[in-house]
Amino acid sequence: MDKLYYSIGEVAEVLGESISCVRFWTNSFPKQLHPRRTAKGNRQYSAEDIEELRKIQYLVKQQGLTLEGAQKQLEADGSKADKAVKVADTLKAIRAQLVEIKETL
Repeated sequence: MDKLYYSIGEVAEVLGESISCVRFWTNSFPKQLHPRRTAKGNRQYSAEDIEELRKIQYLVKQQGLTLEGAQKQLEADGSKADKAVKVADTLKAIRAQLVEIKETL
């Protein structure tokens, strides 16, 4: 990630979610997410916001927690979710490399 701020469309693409989902999560987790607004009122997300969204995505989509449960988990021990997201990202990268190797054989 090279930029300081990303549009909601870019964030949705990175996460593989819809723009409305990112917007919903942003409104549902005001303590964790703090996107800045442009003069037009568009949200702009920092790299830290994107990492928080990845944690939320992991807790809601992979762990099956409700939004309230995810909120409690992040407030109680956000580092646990952070580690799980990093492990999942590493495994995805390894899988992508293995698929690439398989295709070259």
